Amino acid sequence: MEKVKILGICGSPRDASTMIGLRAALEEAEKWGAETELISLRGKKINPCIACDKCLREGSLKCCVWKDDMTELYDKWYEADGVIVASPVYLMAPTAQTMAFFHRFRSFWLKSEKDPDFFNRKIGAAISCGGTRNGGEETTNQVILNALSSFGITLVNGGIGTYTGACLWSDNNRYGANDDEIGLFNCRKVGRKVAVMAQYMKAGVEQLGIKGDEGAGTGIEMEALKDK
Repeated sequence: MEKVKILGICGSPRDASTMIGLRAALEEAEKWGAETELISLRGKKINPCIACDKCLREGSLKCCVWKDDMTELYDKWYEADGVIVASPVYLMAPTAQTMAFFHRFRSFWLKSEKDPDFFNRKIGAAISCGGTRNGGEETTNQVILNALSSFGITLVNGGIGTYTGACLWSDNNRYGANDDEIGLFNCRKVGRKVAVMAQYMKAGVEQLGIKGDEGAGTGIEMEALKDK
């Protein structure tokens, strides 16, 4: 079996504590046999989705309106066996960069229409970093998990004590996460869980010979779009 690919998305506008936690998770994933890649949204130009549905009407898996830094990220997301999305806490929620990234996947319906199990076979998890110990980390993780769930991605946490994913504390210090031993430990737990579960999933699909139910579709929206 080929190595599973774990993609880490960092939604922080800085190279700071959130990145520290995500790197810890991906390093642990590698120890458990995964190939990893980290993508930072920092400095990337990602325009907002305008819900025009042009991507769906034209059958494109990428946005047909905006040609920006998001364009090169679609294939990486689709090809990953597992994803870990990390964001700092902004008003008890993920950053604008993180949400803009998610919102630009209107075209994921095309994948689900062709193969409803496409995203089910992916493993996903969340990491957040707040300036205070109880400053919205879990609510931020929950928003990330909600977004992953919207794709149909199979969600995991880090196990006991990390129910929504890993929660880091920066203590309002740019690199403060380095001192949060418990938070970093939980990031590593998340990395391990995603790597192991992605391997379970990949091996199970190969062993059972499960193939996507091509053409089954979701029965949602697509017919209506044809009339637009």
